[in-house]
Amino acid sequence: MMDERGIAVDHSTAYRWVRKLLPIFEKTFRKHKLPVGKSWRMDESYIRIKGEWKYLYRAVDKAGDTIDFLLRARRDKVAARRFFEKAIAHNGAPETVTIDKSGSNLAALNAVNADRETPIKVRQIKYLNNIVEQNHRAIKRRTRPMLGFKDFHSARVILGGIEVMHMIRKGQMKCVGKDPLSASRKFYSFVI
Repeated sequence: MMDERGIAVDHSTAYRWVRKLLPIFEKTFRKHKLPVGKSWRMDESYIRIKGEWKYLYRAVDKAGDTIDFLLRARRDKVAARRFFEKAIAHNGAPETVTIDKSGSNLAALNAVNADRETPIKVRQIKYLNNIVEQNHRAIKRRTRPMLGFKDFHSARVILGGIEVMHMIRKGQMKCVGKDPLSASRKFYSFVI
């Protein structure tokens, strides 16, 4: 597009724009995000960064809408608790959370429940987590051609952008007006 307009842009320039602007887009999108359901499905997926596996924590509600995501270096109680605290801070507390048989996720939810008046109901049924497992596919489809990431910070920023566009495509953004907008029009509506 830039070449058609007579503007020469190197790929490293576009990469710097992405690293600088995607966090701003993500922050702006959160202001326009629709509320999510109270029944969450949570799981983590693996992402290769600098030849090592890192963990992308993700949660969706029972309708399949993305609740939140967090990239962490380790898969432990601290990482899982950080994810739940972030998700609850941005989306409110759920009534139930369905997780797989991961002990760290259960320990993190028990730690979160220890600080709450009304505890969150925890279900450890791996087959009810198929919604989030299938939802990982959209992220993997975007990251697989990249052949992994070279930097943790860049991976976190780019994955945030991928997640935001995925949420826009799923219709998780408030729209002003009567006519439904395409994903690109929704993106431009909150960027401009």
